[in-house]
Formats: sequence, C-alpha cells, structure tokens
Amino acid sequence: MVGLKEELLKSIWHAFTALDLDRSGKVLSHNLCTVLNVPHDPVALEEHFRDDDEGPVSNQGYMPYLNKFILEKVQGNFDKVEFNRMCWTLCAKKNLSKSPLLISDEDAFKVWVIFNFLSEDKYPLIIVPEEIEYLLKKITEAMGAGWQQEQFDHYKIALNTSREGLSAWELIDLIGSGQFSKGMDRQTVSMAINEVFNELILDVLKQGYMLKKGHKRKNWMERWFVLKPNVISYYVSEDLKDKKGDIVLDGNCCVEALPDKDGKKCLFLIKCLDKTFEISASDKKKKQEWIQAIQSTVSLLRAGSAPPHKEARQKRKELRQKLLAEQEELERQMKELQAANENKQKELEAVRKQLEAAAARAAEEEKKRLQTQVELQDRFSLELEREKMVRQKMEEQVAQKSSELEQYLQRVRELEEMYKQLQEALEDEKQARQDEETVRKLQARLLEEETAKRAELEKWHLQQQQTIQMTEAEKQELENQRMMKEQALQVAMEQLKQLELERKEALEQYEEVKKKLETAANNTKSWKDKVAHHEGLIRLIEPGSKNPHLITNWGPAAFTEAELEQRQRSWKGKKATSE
Repeated sequence: MVGLKEELLKSIWHAFTALDLDRSGKVLSHNLCTVLNVPHDPVALEEHFRDDDEGPVSNQGYMPYLNKFILEKVQGNFDKVEFNRMCWTLCAKKNLSKSPLLISDEDAFKVWVIFNFLSEDKYPLIIVPEEIEYLLKKITEAMGAGWQQEQFDHYKIALNTSREGLSAWELIDLIGSGQFSKGMDRQTVSMAINEVFNELILDVLKQGYMLKKGHKRKNWMERWFVLKPNVISYYVSEDLKDKKGDIVLDGNCCVEALPDKDGKKCLFLIKCLDKTFEISASDKKKKQEWIQAIQSTVSLLRAGSAPPHKEARQKRKELRQKLLAEQEELERQMKELQAANENKQKELEAVRKQLEAAAARAAEEEKKRLQTQVELQDRFSLELEREKMVRQKMEEQVAQKSSELEQYLQRVRELEEMYKQLQEALEDEKQARQDEETVRKLQARLLEEETAKRAELEKWHLQQQQTIQMTEAEKQELENQRMMKEQALQVAMEQLKQLELERKEALEQYEEVKKKLETAANNTKSWKDKVAHHEGLIRLIEPGSKNPHLITNWGPAAFTEAELEQRQRSWKGKKATSE
C-alpha cells in the first residue's frame, strides 16, 4: 500500500499545485473521494480548517488532511486511468504547452501518467536523464525504428549542464516535438505511446487475438486476450468494451502445448484449480510467445515478485540511489580531505615559522662554522701541498714502472710470435720430408723400370753381336735388319713410353672403375636380396670378365692378354711394313 500511496501522491501533487485550494480544496477532495471509492467526509475537512482561513498554506495544511482522511482509506478497488484522468483534467489546462504538438491530448495524457510512474520520489517531480532514455527507447522500439544513441548523448550532455531532469510538461514537449521520432507519422507515434502505456501503467504483459473454446457449447470464438500480472482477460474486440471473462492466474496454474486436433492448430492449454481453457493461436510463433509469457507470469506469482517493468524500475532507482550515496560519500570524503588539508596547511605554516627560526639559528651557527672552516682550510692547504708533491713523485715512479712493464710485455709478444713462426717452420719441414719420401719412392720405382728396360736392351744387343758373326752377305742384311731393329727399338721405346702413360691413365681409370664396381656390387647385392625375397629364385650374372687378369709390378694390368696379343700382332705388322 505504501507504493500505491506514492503513485497516487504524484498525480495529486500536479492537481494540488495547479489549483487555488483556498477556493477549490473541497472540490478536489470530493473528486478524489469519488474516483478512489472513499467515503467523503466534508465535516472532517471543515473541522481541519475551521481555525485558520488561510487554507492549505497554513499550519494545518491540506496534505495532512489528504493523508489522514483520504489516502489511508484507499483499498485499491478503483480505476487508475479514471483517477489519473481526473488529476490530468485539473492540471493540464494550466501547464500544457500552447504550442502545437505532434501528439494528441490523449497521448499527452498517457505520457503524463508514464512520467508519474518513472519520476523520482521527491518534489518537485522530475524525470532523470536515465529514465528519459529508458522511455524514449521503449517508444522507439514500439515504433520499430532504430535508437539514435549518439543523438540522445548530445541531448543528455546539454540537459545535465542546466538541470537534473525534466518536468512532466517538458517531457510532453520533448516527445511532442518529434525530436526522437523523425520520419514517423502521428498514428505510429500514438500507437507506440499506447503500447508503452499499456505495459508500464496498465501492467499489460501481452495482448492479441486468439481463438478460445467454449466450456458449454464447445465452439471456437475469436477473442482479444490481455495478459496482466495475475489475470488473463478476454474481450470481444480490442476496444475492450465488451468483456467476456477472466482467467485468474496463481502459482498453481500451468500451461501446456497441445497437438493439433479437430482442424485447429497451434493449440495450448491453461490449467487452473477450477477450470481448464483451450486456446488456439494464429501461428506457432504466437503460440510459443503466449506460452512463455504465461509461464513467466506464473513463475513471478510463485516467487511473489513484481511485474518485470516495475522490478526493473526499482532496480534502476536502487542503482541511482547507490550511485548517489557513493557520490555523497565521495563528497563527504572530499570535504574531510579538504578539512584535513586545511589543518595540514595550518600545521605546515606553524612548521614553516619554526623552520624560519631554526634557519636563523642555523645561519648564525653556519657563520661560526665558516670561520672555523677557513682556519682549518688554511691549515690543510699546507698539508695538501706537501701531499701533492709526494703524489707527483709517486706518479713519476708509477709512469716509469709502467713504461718498463710495457717494454717487457712487448718482448713477451715478440717471443710468442717467434715461437709461432718456429712451429710453422717445423710443420713445413715435416711436410717437406714427407714429400721427399714420396719422391724417393717414386724414383726407386722408376729405377726398377729402367733396370727392366736396360735388361731388354742388353738382350737386343746380344742378338746384334750374334748377327755380327754371320757371313758378310748376312752381315749386310743383318746390318740392315739391325738398323731396322734399332728404328723399331726406337719406335718400341716411344711406344713403351706411350704405353707407360696409357698404363698410368688405365690404372687411374681402373681405380675409378673399381670404385664404381664396388658401388654397383653393393647395389646389386641389395637388389639381389630384395629380388630373392620378393620374386623367388633368381640368379644374377656377376659383373666382370671370366678371363684371367694380367698382373704387373704395380698391380692388375689395364688390358687383358687378348688385347696384349692384338698389340703384338700390330707391332709385327708395322715392323714387316718397315722392312
């Protein structure tokens, strides 16, 4: 009842401030008693003001009478819209702006009632910027338009610089000016205001047309349903003139979805203690929306909570009160800090004076100290000169020692460099000896070859001696043969040298071929193992010739015996040609 009394007082306050209650107090009291269904007691009013002709502005005042004889007797069984319209009629003519507005008088009345719902609980009544933003957002959403946050922020900044909020008449002018509903026609704005009015003032949580099944005749009729926090009312049409009944809701009610039947779709069931109601929505979306809305309402009834918009308003007020309390606490702390700062300033001033006195004493003591310091400085100057001379001598000695040390270190670096050069010379000598040994072995091998060639030449020489013992005729022939053999020997020697070069090249090729054969043998072995593993019994042909190889003093020959015979035949053919 306290919340109801506060809501009533806001509307009465507008009428109270608009009327000359010295002449119209009795009329206002009579009208209030009529619309609030409170018994009117004119005698009590006369008794209240009998000793004072100044009326409400006197010590007696009108508000004590209003609280004691009217508001305390209100039971809640009255029409809120009719009550608000009576208060609006008394105050609108005096306060409503004369300039043309984009909203009708009926829309202005609804905005005025919404203002009383959202305004702060202090007089004169104002609506703060946060609630203005909330209301404008609701109207903009109802119009289906986009909210212009940046535009409102500019308006809010301009508003905060001049005042705390707006009065009811300034709010009506703001909405009626179309500043936040540009591009919308009067009908769209009116419908949006009416939708917000139904939600915030009439507690309409949801409304719309649906089909309802009768309890007696079992026929389906279209009805306009209106969901409120504790009841669902249904009417013939949306003008709410012909009411057909109520579905009273409590914590024991429940709602269930039903399958389609009897040609009706989107069915759901509302179960109450005494009755059950079958309802058909226009589509699945509407069906789900109504089920969720009714379930939410029943949940609020079970929890004993207020409707969502009232609970949200209370939370916003509590948040503002909390912020205000924090701001007041911050201001109090700032004042305490300021007072403490002033005290500190006084303390600092006293300390400054003490410091000035101490500074004067310190200056006197400093003067005496300076005199003593001058005397000590003269005494120490002599000692400093002597110390300077001693230090200069020591620096000269240190410089001399440093020069000697630098020379010693230079000598050490030179010795280290010589040691490195000796090491390199030893390495070079060692490498030269190794090269000499290699050359010596090569010379020994060449001597052996030369010995073999010499033995062959001696053999040829012996054959020549034998031919000398032949007849003169044969001698001449042999001489010719000898000349030819010498020429052949020269050719053979050249061919031998050529063969030697070819043998060396063949030996190098042999080494390369040997490496390639080893690599091929390894690859062949690996391949042979894989083939034997995967394919079965396969015999591979081993690389290399089946003929025996010739062996020389330096290893395997670079040619086979057949190649050697072919070359001998070639030499013989050349010899026969030359003879």
